[in-house]
Amino acid sequence: MSRRLLSLGFCLFAVLAQSLLAGTRIKDFASIEGVRDNQLIGYGVVVGLNQTGDRRQTVFSTQTLTNMLQKMGVQISPTSIRVNNTASVMVTATLPPFAQPGTKVDLTVAAIGDASNLQGGLLLITNLRSADGQPYAMGQGAVVTGGFVAGGGGTKQTTNHPTVGRVPNGGTVEKAPPSVSPKTEIKLQLHRSDFSSANRVTEAINKKFGGEDVAVSENSGLVRVKIPAAFISNPVSFIAQLETIQVETDAVSKVVINERTGTIIMGKQVKVSPVAIMHGNLSIQIETTMEVSQPAPFSQGQTQVVPQTGVGVKEEKARNLMLKDGATVEELVKGLSAIGSTARDIIAILQSLQAAGALEAEIEVI
Repeated sequence: MSRRLLSLGFCLFAVLAQSLLAGTRIKDFASIEGVRDNQLIGYGVVVGLNQTGDRRQTVFSTQTLTNMLQKMGVQISPTSIRVNNTASVMVTATLPPFAQPGTKVDLTVAAIGDASNLQGGLLLITNLRSADGQPYAMGQGAVVTGGFVAGGGGTKQTTNHPTVGRVPNGGTVEKAPPSVSPKTEIKLQLHRSDFSSANRVTEAINKKFGGEDVAVSENSGLVRVKIPAAFISNPVSFIAQLETIQVETDAVSKVVINERTGTIIMGKQVKVSPVAIMHGNLSIQIETTMEVSQPAPFSQGQTQVVPQTGVGVKEEKARNLMLKDGATVEELVKGLSAIGSTARDIIAILQSLQAAGALEAEIEVI
């Protein structure tokens, strides 16, 4: 398993190296200030459930259904209504930038009461509001859960998460979101702040559009770009050309470790100083067996169960690995794989290398 994981790591390393040599488009690692998504949220009701909705003690479900029926001219007391086929839900959606009235968006529906399953339900019309409290979209449609609950009589099988579902294209934008339209300049926000990357972006933009003052790096995460006079009447064309510029980005040397899954991701910039590694395994096995002590015939003794504990210790010989000056991560991983190290062994070795000052990278454990 560990060798297969390491082989996959080599393939990914080669692909990443080739992509970095070819450069990365600006649109892949930077975004335009003001051009962003907006989160919407609303409170709604899902009906048509098969006895899997909220129970009567979920007070707000009965109140909601009563108020809704009263608006439709049906007068009914909240105490005389059952909500087994109804569930109160929270509805969320993402409003894309520059969305115009009539644009369709996907909805996510999640039960907030004690409903056990939203499968087969229908979301009734729901207002979707942003953080400023203004309604920007309306949502309605059939809920798709992608999971189910089956069984009964004490035997039940649940697949996925049936209390959360989606309504594909169930939301309709009613009001355009507040988006900043570029006029004379735009600001590029780097997804990962880095002074070297910001400087390279500035140089690439100035080279592309033939000027030294078209782009200016304000800090490690922001590049201000003036729209040239030839594109003032058509800024969309300028942005389209700007986003396709290839830039070789830079990043801090880092090793990312997921100790729960044994996954290790290392960038090509990671360097290893000259170091000797000795690694061996010590395993201790403790085993307890139960033996029956049977007394002799016609004796006064009693039959007893006596535990017998055995301890076995096995220690492997240390395995050696020598790394010369300027060794790369690829050489390190190949060497560790050659001496039979598993993914978890490599994690422990990398942490020890950093403690010894031999690993010139930052270790991040997730």
